[in-house]
Amino acid sequence: MTTIRARRFPSILRGALLASALALAGLNAGHAAEGASAPASAPAPKVLRYAFRVAETGFDPAKISDIYSRTITPHMFEGLYTYDQLARPARMKPLTAAAMPETSDDYKVWTVKLRPGIRFADDPAFKGKPRELTAEDYVYSIKRFADPAVASPAWSEVEELQLIGLNEYHEQVRKSGRHFDYDRPIEGLRALDRYTLQFKSNATRPRLMEVFAQGDLYGAVAREVIEAYPGDSMAHPVGTGPFVLKHWRRSSLMVLERNPVYRERFYDQEVDPAPDDAEGQALKARFKGRRLPMIDRVEIGVIEENQPRWLSFLNGEYDLIERTPEDFITQAMPNGKIAPNLEKQGKHAYRTVASDVLFTVFNMEDPVVGGYTPDRIALRRAVSLAMDVQRELSLVRRGQAVQAQSLYMPGTTGYDAAFKSDMSTYDPARAKALLDLYGYVDKDGDGWRDKPDGSPLVLESLTTPEQFQRQIDEIVQKNLNAVGLRIVFKPAKWPENLKSLRAGKYQIWSLATSASKPDGQDSLARMYSGQIGAQNYARFRLPAVDKLYDEASHLPDGPERLKIFDETKRYAAAYMPYKYRGHRFITDIAQPQLSGYRRPQFWLNWWEYVDIDPDAAAKFKH
Repeated sequence: MTTIRARRFPSILRGALLASALALAGLNAGHAAEGASAPASAPAPKVLRYAFRVAETGFDPAKISDIYSRTITPHMFEGLYTYDQLARPARMKPLTAAAMPETSDDYKVWTVKLRPGIRFADDPAFKGKPRELTAEDYVYSIKRFADPAVASPAWSEVEELQLIGLNEYHEQVRKSGRHFDYDRPIEGLRALDRYTLQFKSNATRPRLMEVFAQGDLYGAVAREVIEAYPGDSMAHPVGTGPFVLKHWRRSSLMVLERNPVYRERFYDQEVDPAPDDAEGQALKARFKGRRLPMIDRVEIGVIEENQPRWLSFLNGEYDLIERTPEDFITQAMPNGKIAPNLEKQGKHAYRTVASDVLFTVFNMEDPVVGGYTPDRIALRRAVSLAMDVQRELSLVRRGQAVQAQSLYMPGTTGYDAAFKSDMSTYDPARAKALLDLYGYVDKDGDGWRDKPDGSPLVLESLTTPEQFQRQIDEIVQKNLNAVGLRIVFKPAKWPENLKSLRAGKYQIWSLATSASKPDGQDSLARMYSGQIGAQNYARFRLPAVDKLYDEASHLPDGPERLKIFDETKRYAAAYMPYKYRGHRFITDIAQPQLSGYRRPQFWLNWWEYVDIDPDAAAKFKH
């Protein structure tokens, strides 16, 4: 995906410039009323303000893959289902659906009834008429993932559902080069009537509806809107959700406001939290019966460097710092508790174990580190053994992560806290022995190991330019140099690196990923050949793993399926297409005026569940 990027200010200035940027856009940066001409009695709008650490790419659900864009979209677009904000463990519930789905005994046919009367946000594409959400909107929206012209990075996920006729038509259009006919009936994806949607799969799919509970990707779009802005759908998001986009300065500022035609939806739709969940019980008691959303506007900046983002929060420019930078965690949370000076200011912290994983990926198609021969496997395993991950986690990440042992993430099926593997092993002596055994020795006497054929061996890794990542790169470089391996880092902005990753034009990169649903199959997708170009960043191909992936897709949850996940862990450690490094602790800190915050486990929509109380902030001002 290509995004025109605005000229960037130096990061240290961005927080300070947010207010002036909003002023230039004709918007109010603070919590005061929106204009001098507003009546004196008009209540001040409730504004949530925070900053992303990485820039967004756009807001067309079918075209995005980055978590920052995906954080925005579920607040504008709504899927059939979502997850209960208070339930732990995660529990799916209806959103635009009227009830939970009906499914056949073999999990091949799924039927969903929509709630009548849900409206899209107003847009000129509707020519001044209210536009109701219908089953056909979901049919159209899901078909867009199959349209080769859309080039959706999430197509492989829909493709795996094997909806009858959809994959075949996608392939037909791709080969012929013809336009995708959205009016063509697809047996596996039909609107039975105005409010009834039916999915039919060629295969058993027990978790099919978990896919469509990802409102950030599979929220309904209106065909009229997509057709009204040809080639510009990323900048014209129109959905049925609680917020609408009012202003977008690419890679710098996003402003969303309450959707004025949003339906009646209340906090008391939430189920009762578990009896031992004191935080959940308190939130339920405090907000029960409140209409959603409770705030009027959300303003999001982009500050990539940790220091200015942290200082902007301390200076009161933001209501929340989402993911307190590791550089400042000891200052913010000494001994795991919020610092006394911050507590006196009314700030409150939320610490959770994230359903995510830090990993280093090797391009299996690369002529240096890729391949399945013993020497290439030995090289990747030697790199893994040479990396002192605990040093990264302790020094750079300030202890805000635990070492990962496998591809599976905390809170998802397949994850086992008791499982141990070589993923966490730091053993430079073994790394040297492996390299020696397979011919990676210094043949020309320059002090660096060469390839088995005698040609120079230089590893290349993508990276990003911020100071935090440079600290990690320095550790990796020192580790690899210690076993005689040279590595060169190639810095670029994160979105550019992501494009290289998707295209397979890289050798090594270190990044992280988060779970989007409770099932661990998404993690296994990173080793499934059908996901090459999508979730399989390593471009790994192994028939034995593909077979296990297919078996796991068909099986219901249970011991037999968990056994498959355990077997895939051994393949991951043996072939090492990924070096899994850590699972992070995430600490979010809020100003006193922000209430109701609770970090979601897998879903990304949470703005509608929080409130802003300016009076609360005033109590702590001196």
